[in-house]
Amino acid sequence: MPHARPGGRTIYRLVLWNIDLTLVDVARVSRQAYAEAFQRVTGRPLVALPQVAGRSDSEIFFESLALNDVAVDASEHGGQELLARYAWELSAAFSARRGQVTTQGRLLPGALQAVQATAGLPGVVQSVLTGTIKPNAAEKLSAFGLAGYFDLDIGGYGSDVYPRGSQLLMCQTQAAEKYQVRLPAGTTVYIADSSRDVEAARISGVGCISVASGRSTMADLRSAGADVVLPDLTDVAEVVRAVDRLTGVAASH
Repeated sequence: MPHARPGGRTIYRLVLWNIDLTLVDVARVSRQAYAEAFQRVTGRPLVALPQVAGRSDSEIFFESLALNDVAVDASEHGGQELLARYAWELSAAFSARRGQVTTQGRLLPGALQAVQATAGLPGVVQSVLTGTIKPNAAEKLSAFGLAGYFDLDIGGYGSDVYPRGSQLLMCQTQAAEKYQVRLPAGTTVYIADSSRDVEAARISGVGCISVASGRSTMADLRSAGADVVLPDLTDVAEVVRAVDRLTGVAASH
């Protein structure tokens, strides 16, 4: 049954958003932060950057180590320690560029309006499932006036080493525990832009609205099995209809 969340609003469905190339494009600032953090941690310049679409900051870091021939402690403890150092430096490097986020980046068309409209649906709580580490996710959302629409405590972030499909399930668990609700199948939807995100949603049994605002084409996203494929977020009414339909089981709770 639905339960009231803090503030008195009834919650019974979860909407998760990817951030980069779904809501915002801050790739230039992110690349600068990657390069600075990488050099601070390894003492080596970041000459080659791997494919970043649909990948987490932790995946990008470890792939960058291999691409740039940086030898590291191969033990689990050594890898965790190195990743923690990198995450700290990445947060500092991005925060130092806070003023550049809106001048060198942009809010994608329809993003603010779609987030606002979805937030107004009955029973919805929104969070993020993103490859970005949590401090930088908050920076990106705040820069474009989006942060207030999300509960970032129940999101999934790029410092996690779990596969994206597992993170989706973890977000559901965190939301259910925080708001003391059941979130059965048919009450969660993921909105994202890459084929890898679509595949993660399919693995976890979650509905997926995909937006061809990133590196994946509409054909790529359909082939990956997205429930709904949109060219962008400008048709806000269609975004809301898709969210409502894909969380439709909630209507009976």
